[in-house]
Amino acid sequence: MKSYIKILVFFIGTIFSFQMNAQEVVYLWENGAPGFEYLKNEKEQAKDWWVKNIHNPSITVFEAPKELANGTAVLICPGGGHRELVFDAEGKDAAQYFNKLGITAFVLKYRLAREDNSPYDLNIHAKQDAQRAIKTIRYNADKWNINPKKVGMLGFSAGGEVVSMVVYDNGNSDEKSKDSIDKLNGRPDFQMLVYPGPLGLPDVFPEDAPPVFMVVANDDKCCSGPVVKILNGYREVNRPVEAHIYAKGGHAFNMGYRTELKTLSSWPNRLTDWLSDNGYLNK
Repeated sequence: MKSYIKILVFFIGTIFSFQMNAQEVVYLWENGAPGFEYLKNEKEQAKDWWVKNIHNPSITVFEAPKELANGTAVLICPGGGHRELVFDAEGKDAAQYFNKLGITAFVLKYRLAREDNSPYDLNIHAKQDAQRAIKTIRYNADKWNINPKKVGMLGFSAGGEVVSMVVYDNGNSDEKSKDSIDKLNGRPDFQMLVYPGPLGLPDVFPEDAPPVFMVVANDDKCCSGPVVKILNGYREVNRPVEAHIYAKGGHAFNMGYRTELKTLSSWPNRLTDWLSDNGYLNK
């Protein structure tokens, strides 16, 4: 009898845990990505820390607890070199961090142009997915209890390149479209970049560039340069910019959970301060 009760308790606990961890997944286009509808039902591949073979782009919704929710939303773009997505360490971990601050988070699964035999263009389709995701978030603002004027983006590595492709664009709104979502603006109100790659950066930064927070290690040969370029570009046009360049740490320190360096393990605290100082944590 005792064994039966233990099994029953374990079973109930497992179901409860699953329900608590279950997240809503919203596909960005009802019939599949434009021009690639025939790939809509292709199954994603996931193993260990990565996800790939993404043909039906989506956002996974992490709603902030009602007692903490402040109306701010963030679209998270994981890295992975446009070959795969580091979905857990650069997606779920970041979303859970934002939830604790009262921010509703959305992890984007975008199409991967550098994956073997990929049919996608690096300069077109990830950007298209991210813009559509921002529009979808704004379209469903009431449903998710968010302010459509407080929608930001966070990008890691290649995901930072996706952010750059979007924030320096005009938003790609199409007022003549029959699709109500496409009529909205797909440009975020602010951006956060963690060791971002170099793609998507303009030679001259726009005078209305969204406020930016950045973090990188100085010995990151790939991605310290883009941070310096953005820093200098923003200063030239007098736009709000904050950059934290740590002496060492290399690439891919994620949310600071996988490093022994105290500076990098606490970097999200700097982001929390920035969000607070700029009013993104105000209800």
